[in-house]
Amino acid sequence: MSYTILTGDRATGLLHLGHYIGSLKLRVALQDDHQQSILIADLQGLTDNGHDPEKVSGNILNVMADYLAVGIDPAKTNICLQSGLPALSELTMYYANIVSISRLERNPTVKAEIANKSFGNSIPAGFFTYPISQAADITAFRADCVPVGDDQIPMIEQTNEIVRKINKIAGSDILVECEPLLSKVTRLPSVDGKAKMSKSLGNTITLSADEKEITAAVNKMYTDPNHLKVTDPGQIEGNVVFTYLDAFHPDEDLVQELKLHYIKGGLGDGKVKNILEECLQETLRPIREKRRKLINDKGMLLEILKHGTEKAVVETNKVLYDVKQAFGLNLFI
Repeated sequence: MSYTILTGDRATGLLHLGHYIGSLKLRVALQDDHQQSILIADLQGLTDNGHDPEKVSGNILNVMADYLAVGIDPAKTNICLQSGLPALSELTMYYANIVSISRLERNPTVKAEIANKSFGNSIPAGFFTYPISQAADITAFRADCVPVGDDQIPMIEQTNEIVRKINKIAGSDILVECEPLLSKVTRLPSVDGKAKMSKSLGNTITLSADEKEITAAVNKMYTDPNHLKVTDPGQIEGNVVFTYLDAFHPDEDLVQELKLHYIKGGLGDGKVKNILEECLQETLRPIREKRRKLINDKGMLLEILKHGTEKAVVETNKVLYDVKQAFGLNLFI
C-alpha cells in the first residue's frame, strides 16, 4: 500500500540519536515506495523559544544537513519549511475554533511537555495550542500516515478528531484521517537515564558528534547502580547501555549473549560500554563526514528547501481552499 506521509522535526537544535533511531531511518526506508514530505517546524520551535528566535532560525540549515546526511533524498522526499507555508497558519485558526481549551488541557502529550519544561503559570499560548497547529500540518498534506514516537499518539488522536469535525461541517470527507507509524524503537532514553533527550541538558548524542564527544557520552551512560563489581549479577531493565545496544548494534545474537552474561555476573560495565562505543562510532562516522560537507554548502541547502517549500505551497493551498469552502469563506475566489 502506498501512503502519503508527513513527518518533521522542530528546528531548535541539532538532531540526535533519538531522532535517528526513532524516525529518520524509517523515513529513509519509506521514501522509495511512498509519497513523503518532511516539514521543518520552525514555527512550532518558536512556541517555547519566542524569547530566543535565533535558536530556531539559526538551526534550520543544521536540520537540513542532518536530513541529507542520514540519507534523505530531496528527489524522493519533499523537504519544506513550516513558516513558508501560509496555509498552515490559516488552517490553525479555523481548527482553533472547533477545539475547546478543556480538550487541549486533557492532551497527555501537552501535559507531559508542560511539566517537562516547567512553565508554571507562564505557558505560551502557542505552546498550549500546538496540537492544533500540528493537526494543520498533517491535514494540509492529506497525510494518512505519520511516523511518530509513542508519546505522540495523543496528537494523532486529536488530529483525527479535528478531521471528523471539519468533515461534518463540510458534509463530505475533505480531510483525511491519519494513523501513527511507530518505529522499532519508539523512544530512546537520554544517556543519563533521567530525562528526555536535550542538548541543553548535555544528555544526548547529536548526529554531528565527534569521536571524543561520543566517548564521553558513553562513559557517563547510566547502567545498574548495584552492579559494583564485575562478578556481581546485573540488571538489564533501565540500563541505558543495553537499551542503546538493542537499538544500534547490528548483531542481535551478540547483544543477547552480553545480556545473559551481565545478568549472570562476570561482565563489567566497562567492557559493555566499549562494545557500544565502537558501534556508535561506526554508525555516526559516515553521517558526520557527509554532514560536514553539506553544512559548508549553505546555498545548496537553501535551494533545496526553497524548491520543496514552493512545491508544498501549491499542495497545502488546495486543502486550505477546501476548508475555507466548508466555512463559506471563499468569497473572493
